[in-house]
This record gives sequence, structure tokens and C-alpha cells, in this order.
Amino acid sequence: MTANRTRIGLGVWAALQRQRRACARPAVAILAKAFFVSLLACSLLPRLATSAQDAEHSSNPLSALFSPQAQPVGTGSLKRANFERERASAEARHVADWVIDSGDNRSMPFAIVDKTDAKVFVFDAKGRLRGAAPALLGLALGDDAVPGIGDRPLSSIRPEERTTPAGRFEAALDRNLRGKEILWVDYDGAVSMHPVVTTKPEERRAQRLATPTPLDNRISYGCINVPAKFFETVVRTAFTGTNGIVYVLPETRTAREVFASYDVEERARRQTASHTVPVQVASGADPH
Repeated sequence: MTANRTRIGLGVWAALQRQRRACARPAVAILAKAFFVSLLACSLLPRLATSAQDAEHSSNPLSALFSPQAQPVGTGSLKRANFERERASAEARHVADWVIDSGDNRSMPFAIVDKTDAKVFVFDAKGRLRGAAPALLGLALGDDAVPGIGDRPLSSIRPEERTTPAGRFEAALDRNLRGKEILWVDYDGAVSMHPVVTTKPEERRAQRLATPTPLDNRISYGCINVPAKFFETVVRTAFTGTNGIVYVLPETRTAREVFASYDVEERARRQTASHTVPVQVASGADPH
């Protein structure tokens, strides 16, 4: 009897244990599932927050202006003429730089005649200096040619009318009535660039070219006289087979007035300022 009770008691105890284990398994599964879900949520929260921020940022039209990555927009490098180590006035450099930056020479060789310094600079189409030399210019100061002067004989031209006109001229090599090669500058005004004329020894034109000062370089009727070697090796070489542009700088007005030129650096600064993106204002800072 006692043995039977013992067997019955053990059976009941085993059944209870099986029931307890059966009940415990769902609880453990639930706990494990809950733990896994919590881990997944933790991993997704930063991504969801970032997506929400991105959506808000993209929907705000000002966000592009005030993002931390916003940087000033550049305008590229300046275009300048290359004077090598040749001395040149600020006005000559101003015009040469403007010519290259604006493309006013239309990809042709060009020359700059600085009347104040009595000097000629010849450049290739890309603005590289091919040579420079002193020049003889019209006797009279002034930037305008007398109307119809090109049709008048030299003997009728008064001293005050002997000017080298300022301006932009399309030039080409040609020959004068004596068969000498010249570079026509202003055909209607009978102004050309040519080797120095030495037919009148009393004018001492070659000697005037050789002096270091421009004060004695005003002697011609308006044409631009340059050293013969310079004309042959620089002017003739630069303009052979092509037209070109000659810029004669003014002496009674400014280059900006005559050519409608601009300062290359000043223009670049304005472009940079107009393309600069505003800097981000820090959170909580007073923008004023």
C-alpha cells in the first residue's frame, strides 16, 4: 500500500513538472521575441531619425544655403597678358589684360601703342609678348585725327594737326607707294606702323629712338615709327598671313573711355562676391 502511494505520488510529481515546463516554454519564447524586437527597434531608430531629418532638410528651400557644407563658388582663374619682364605702364597692362580676358582681339595678334611712354608692345593671339620697342609718334598731342587728313599732302598738314589718333584699329601688312612694307593702322587717316624713316637727317629720328626718354619721340606726321630690326623680326613676323588689332592708347582721355575696357581683377572680385553662398548661422545664434 505504501509502495503504491509512493508510485502514485511520483507520477503526480512528474506530471506537475511536465506541466510546469510546458508553461515555461511559451514564456521564454515570448521574452526572447520581445528582446529581439527591442534590439531591432534600437537599430532602426537612428535611421528613421536621419530619414526624417533629410526629408525636412530637402523640403526646406533655405537648407541648401545654410548647410554646413556650403562653400563660396569660385569664378576660375584670371586671364592676363604675359609681358614677360618688360616694363610697361599701368594703362598698357590694363588694356592688354582686358583684351585677353574679354577676347576683344578675336584670336588675332595685337599690338599696344603707349603714346605716353612712346613704346610699342606686340603680342601673339594668346597674349604672349613677342617683343617691345620704342616708337616715334605724331608731333602734336591729341587723340583725334583731323577729318580728311589722309587725303591731304604732307606739306599742307600743320604742326598741331600731326596727331597719332587713339583707338582700336584692325591692321594688316601692305606696301606703300614706294614699295616699302608697312602695317596699316588707320587706312583712312593714312596712319601706319613702319620702320623708322631716316630720309631727313635733321630730324634725327634714329637717335630719338635710341634715347632713354620719351620726351623727344614726338616728330612724325602721325605714323608710328619703330626700329627697322624690330619691324622685321617682330611686327612682320606677328602679322604675316593674318590681320591683327592695334590699340593706340589715349593721352587726353582714359583707356576705359576709349575702349570701354574693364579692370580684370575688379571684375573677378565682383563675380566672386555675386556667387558667394551665405555662411551657416549657428543654432541659437542671433543672425543680427
